[in-house]
Amino acid sequence: MKRVSLVVCLAVTLAGFALAPVTGSARGSKATQASRQTTVRLEQTGLGGILVDASGHTLYLFTRDRHGKDSCAKVSGCLETWPALTTTNKPIAGAHVRASLLGTIRLHGRVKQVTYAGHPLYTYALDFIHNSTFNIGSTEYGGAWYAVSAAGKPVD
Repeated sequence: MKRVSLVVCLAVTLAGFALAPVTGSARGSKATQASRQTTVRLEQTGLGGILVDASGHTLYLFTRDRHGKDSCAKVSGCLETWPALTTTNKPIAGAHVRASLLGTIRLHGRVKQVTYAGHPLYTYALDFIHNSTFNIGSTEYGGAWYAVSAAGKPVD
C-alpha cells in the first residue's frame, strides 16, 4: 500500500511540474518571477566556479542546443524537467559573471530565455539543493546537461 501511495504522490508532483508555466525557473509564482530581475551569480563548488540563479540553483547548458537556439523547447517534456531560465528584462550579472556574455533569446511571446556565451540557460526542476553538482553530466532528451563556468564553458 505504501508503494502505491509513493507512486501516486510522485505522479501528482510531476503532473504539477508539467502544468507549471514556463517562466522563471519553475520556482515561485508567475507574478513573482515577472516582477523581479533575473540575476546570474557565480558559486564555488567542488568542480570549481559554476553559474547559479538568484536562488543559488545550478544553471545548465544543453549540448543539443546551438548558439542562441533552444532545442529543449522542441522536445516533449524537456522544459518541464529542465525549465528555461527566463526574464522579461535584461538579466543582471552578479560578482565574477561577465555581463558581456549575458544575453537573451526569444522563447515564446514576450518571454525571453537567458543565455550566457550564447548558451541558453536552464535549471533542473527537481533541484532543491543550492549549487548542486549532482545532475551535472546527466544525459536526457538527446543531449547532455552541464553546468556553466564564468568563461561560458561546460563544467563536467
